[in-house]
Amino acid sequence: MKHLIVLLPVLNEAQGLEWVLNNMPSKALSSRGYKTTIIVMDGGSTDESADVAGRYGVVFLRQEGKGKGAALRHGFRTAIARNADEVVMLDADGTYHPREILHLLKGLNHTDVMIGNRLGGNIQEGAMSRFNFLGNHLLTWSATAMFGITTKDVCSGYWAFNRSSIDRLILNSTSFEIEAEMFASMVHRDVSFHFHPISYRRRIGVAKLNSTADGWRIFRKLLTRRLFPEALL
Repeated sequence: MKHLIVLLPVLNEAQGLEWVLNNMPSKALSSRGYKTTIIVMDGGSTDESADVAGRYGVVFLRQEGKGKGAALRHGFRTAIARNADEVVMLDADGTYHPREILHLLKGLNHTDVMIGNRLGGNIQEGAMSRFNFLGNHLLTWSATAMFGITTKDVCSGYWAFNRSSIDRLILNSTSFEIEAEMFASMVHRDVSFHFHPISYRRRIGVAKLNSTADGWRIFRKLLTRRLFPEALL
């Protein structure tokens, strides 16, 4: 069986985490030949996130450093150490439906990385403000223009990787710019990737993204990695 690791970065996402874990397509994954390990990468939650993870019997790890980028980089190192064959990352706030893991994993038969495309999929009413919708498009267009390689959703948080692709990425992001840096690193290091349309739902709980500040952080990361192909670790 292939060993699949699902990474769920959280910071006070007890309700969303429970919804995600409750909707994980465990039986379908097993029938497709996957042994699945779910790892919750916790950024210092003070709510019941740890209790929810305990009730569902998944791995709960306190991440090294602060921020989503730090959580995922720690998660990638952990996945490699646990001999993962494939890795999926998604947010634990209910915006991404876990059943769509199956579509992304199927795509790994033909490419190194599969990325969920919110902008080309079904966005639930109220899930993304007009300001954020425009900002996501502007950042996606900017990434395509800077790197000369088309990306359809540079800020998507739903990705699937084969093991070799994670080994090749060089990352140093600490916050929400991590997905943009992953795109840049894939381009520089010749990691193949494709997109699959996905649904995008209204989040459960309070948003932590600061649209303006984090948007500029993402743009700066794209520009920095365009000028400096290798991240300064």
